[in-house]
Amino acid sequence: QVQLVESGGGLVQAGGSLSLSCAVSGNIFSANTMGWYRQAQGKERELVARIRTDGSTNYQDSMKDRFTISRDNAKNTIFLQMNNLKPEDTAVYYCYAYLVAATSVFGRDYWGQGTQVTVSP
Repeated sequence: QVQLVESGGGLVQAGGSLSLSCAVSGNIFSANTMGWYRQAQGKERELVARIRTDGSTNYQDSMKDRFTISRDNAKNTIFLQMNNLKPEDTAVYYCYAYLVAATSVFGRDYWGQGTQVTVSP
């Protein structure tokens, strides 16, 4: 079965850096947009960044100066480099992908289970 497996979450002090990764497990036919979203406690889920297979990206404006999304198409993996982290970045970060599984006819949205990022003041 196709799943998104996230790693790299944890605790970091304000001003520090953290890197997240998300790998697609299982066989897929194709992948287009992949990205990262986050949800802070008591808040709705919001876009962090997305990236297409051609490398084009879009970011939430408040994050684009500190966060960088990238991908390794050969490994079906995306990354999020987070620099100069702030306490307000504390949230559960979710990997997203629109994928067509090798055993499926249609593509659909996939979500990772989420990884906690906590930034201490």
